[in-house]
Amino acid sequence: MTLSIRNQLPGTVTEVHPGEVMATVKIRLDGGQELMAAITLEAVEQLGLAPDSRVVSLVKSTEISLATSRFEGLSIRNQLPGAIVQIALGGAMASVKVSVPGGELTAVITKDAAEDLGLFVGSDVIALIKATEVALASA
Repeated sequence: MTLSIRNQLPGTVTEVHPGEVMATVKIRLDGGQELMAAITLEAVEQLGLAPDSRVVSLVKSTEISLATSRFEGLSIRNQLPGAIVQIALGGAMASVKVSVPGGELTAVITKDAAEDLGLFVGSDVIALIKATEVALASA
């Protein structure tokens, strides 16, 4: 199956914390970073997720925000440091490719945000991803 979701990061499940309807799943990405996904309990069961399960984490490029430094006191669980390797500016939006350990992420943000943050190729950024925006596929 081919997907339009460009951000596909392989990793291994380290923890599964089930609730009544949803579960949080911690993943150790192949690049060494930790990622948290919040998915339905039904999806956990259908995928057979347990510690040591191999998965691919999927995130739409429109669901990644960028910051120029880490944030404390923020509910967004996933903060992945990286460096910008490409920026494409359009009339209203910008596509920003970020190199992170073990792969690349693409974030689509407004052109104004890219300019306000002073983003350029080579600048360090933090990719911010809500756990509820991370989908998982079995690997």
